Parts: sequence; C-alpha cells; structure tokens
Amino acid sequence: MKRVVKIVLIIVGFIGLFWFTQRLVSPKYMMNLVEGSMIAEYYEDPTNHDVIFIGDCEVYANISPMVLYETEGITAYVRGTSQQLIWQSLGILKETLKYETPKIVVYNVNAMRYAKPVSEAYNRLTLDKMKWSKEKWDIINASMLPEENIFSYLFPLLRYHSRITELTNEDFTYLFQSKTNTHNGFLINQKIKPATSFPTPRPLAETDFAQSNYAYLDEIRKLCAEHNIKLVLMKAPSLYPYWYPEYEDNIKSYAEKYDLDYYNFIPLSRTIGLDYNTDTYDGGTHLNLNGATKLSTYVAHLFKEKYNLKDYRENAKIKKIYDEKLRKYDEAIKNEKNN
Repeated sequence: MKRVVKIVLIIVGFIGLFWFTQRLVSPKYMMNLVEGSMIAEYYEDPTNHDVIFIGDCEVYANISPMVLYETEGITAYVRGTSQQLIWQSLGILKETLKYETPKIVVYNVNAMRYAKPVSEAYNRLTLDKMKWSKEKWDIINASMLPEENIFSYLFPLLRYHSRITELTNEDFTYLFQSKTNTHNGFLINQKIKPATSFPTPRPLAETDFAQSNYAYLDEIRKLCAEHNIKLVLMKAPSLYPYWYPEYEDNIKSYAEKYDLDYYNFIPLSRTIGLDYNTDTYDGGTHLNLNGATKLSTYVAHLFKEKYNLKDYRENAKIKKIYDEKLRKYDEAIKNEKNN
C-alpha cells in the first residue's frame, strides 16, 4: 500500500512540475507581443454583442468598439488577431457562436489574398491563448507549417522549453495572473508615422483568390445564415499592402452574387476624414487611435442607419458596464500617451 501511495505521489509531483514548468516558460503576451493575449480576453467579457468583427490586424487596429458604443450605443467586439487567415476566422466565428449570437458579423476581407499559412509566429499569436475546443483543434491542423508538430500545441513545453534560460520579469509577474491589453478587442496605438512613398505594385501572377478561400468564405456565409446573422464584408482603409483592383472586383462579385453588403473604406478615406500624415502609426498600413476613432465613428453612424441597431446607452445594466469600460479606455489612452 505504501508503495502505491509513493508511486501516486511521484506521478502527481511529476505532473505538477510539468504543469508549472510549462506555465513558466510559455509566453505570457502581457507586456511583449501583447497581440497574443487578445484572443483570450473575449472569454472574460461580461456582455453579449450585437456586432462581432473577425479578421486580421486591420480590425483590431482600426475598429474601436468603445467609439461605436459612445457614438451610437452599439455593443461590439473585435475578435481579430495578427495575420488571421480565413480558416482561422471561420474557427473563431464557430467558437464565438458557442457564447453568443450577434446580429451582425463583419469579416475583413484582406486575408483573402493568403491561401497558405504565413508563419508559426503568427499561428501562435492566434492559438496559444485560445481555449481548447474542436475549433482550436481544426484551426491548428489547418494552420501548421510542415516543420510544426501538433504535440507542441498540446504541450507548449515542447515548443518553449528553451525559454527557461531567457525568462524575464514578465514571466514571473504574470505567472498566475493576467491583465487586459485591449478594449473589446481594440488595441490602442497613438504613435504617428506619416505615409510617404510605396514601391510600385507588382503585377499579379494570379488575379483571383484561391478556391479554398472562397470555400471558407462560403462556410462563414452559410454559418451566419443558419443563425440568422447578417454577414457584412469590409476592407479597412490602408495604403499598403496594395489592394489590387482585381481583388476589389472579386469581392464585389461575391457580395453581389450572395446579396451581401460590402464596404471598402479605402476610397472613402476623405469622406471619413482620414489624414495619412497624422492618422497612421506605421506609414499607412494601420490607423492609429486618431484614425481609428474617425473610422469607428463613421462605421457607428453607418451601421446605426443601415441596420437599425439598438442603442444600449438606454439600457441601465449595459450602460453601467460600458461606463466602466469607457473609464478604463480613457485612462488607458492617457497612460499610453504619457509613456
């Protein structure tokens, strides 16, 4: 009997040591590469949302749900991640529908140009903090590069064990705690880097998107239809990378075929009031806080008028929650500006 107890204690001790070491060496995404923390923050949000945005950095950098609420009382969440590929967007949407059923899902179409995984680093920013589910499993299998291994996702210690000699204060500070880096999925950036010149766009070798990407977009469209959700397509305003006329024609044709609303905000930049000398933090690829506020204000008015969304500023329970969210939002803006 004593031998059995000893064996059990050894096994429990090994599992505990394995779990602790894995937690210690896994990236925390709290102070560095904070984009990796965004996927998990959704699980802690206490409210449902009438609008869910999915897609790559063009949503989490450019759309501020706090502005949508403050302007028109729209409740929204951005479930965007860095270089979020379309099959990842599909999986994230499926997961989202386990928690809530929004009235509108907005898919940013920029990732339609990518038919293959880009890098493990981007995969990790999307997947490391995502809860385990069938959706996560499917995304991993669709996203892994040839050199990746499924077991490194199941047991991150296999991937990050070498970090044991590279640990920083972040790893110890956030070993058993976390902080919120976004505001309903929007990542604040107040830096200013004016747009200057760009390389001449190269001619496209292939003018159409990959058929596999159309198939994933079909799945997103059908999933929304099954849940009586309005699917809206958008292209965030950007100067680079170049959005080819052929890409625009492809998306317009798809939207017209399936009677979907599609908003390309690139030609609307002047109407929105964007100034690429002051409203971008990286020379025209993404908007900074000032630019995102302008775009989000425009989107709030557009969606309110077009889709007759409810104004939750008149709901005492929701207002109380969002008043606190807005307080934290304003505080974060001031703090980041002072740093």
